[in-house]
Amino acid sequence: MSADTLSRSERIAQLNDRARQAIGLTCVAVATEGFRALPDEDQSRVRELVETFDAFTTHNDPYGERDFGAIYRDGNGHWKTTRPARPAETVFWKIDAYDRELRFGSDDPANPAITRRVLTIMLASEY
Repeated sequence: MSADTLSRSERIAQLNDRARQAIGLTCVAVATEGFRALPDEDQSRVRELVETFDAFTTHNDPYGERDFGAIYRDGNGHWKTTRPARPAETVFWKIDAYDRELRFGSDDPANPAITRRVLTIMLASEY
């Protein structure tokens, strides 16, 4: 399907996928203090799961733009995209669309010529 035939939400979803799959290269990446306090190996694993995230549902992606997700650490210390019964830790990631100068929200998140994406990774407790 060409970019001309995609819906606005599908185009935004594609751009968000690219931003997520190349964190820091196709978007500005930021992490909160709490996330940065996790051990390096945990941070690395969470970033890997963000980059490969495909657990989108109508609950976490109601507009079909693939701009939010959650990563969970289970009681055994393993990170995953499916929510365990009692997560030991939850990390959120969110993509926001700004103007090119990162001052205001983008007038058209479907247009990469006027939009920069910012991907934020944070502990759920920091939300």
